[in-house]
Amino acid sequence: MSALQTLAEVKISGNLGSIGYGLAAIGPGVGVGIIFGNGTQALARQPEAAGLIRSNQILGFVLCEALALIGLVMPFVYPF
Repeated sequence: MSALQTLAEVKISGNLGSIGYGLAAIGPGVGVGIIFGNGTQALARQPEAAGLIRSNQILGFVLCEALALIGLVMPFVYPF
């Protein structure tokens, strides 16, 4: 019975890790949507500032995706 309980605990903790990463990916997903949505609006208002707006969009995208990657790596760094 002990081996069965251990197997069940491992299976449950793995599923919780997947749910945790899914929740951690919501924030960067929303952030990327906001960044590119507002960037598109800014480009429509001021097309002459396209270079500056695009570089700021890319910087914001990279920072948001870094948060998603940190959420992906955390379960491997600190296992249950």
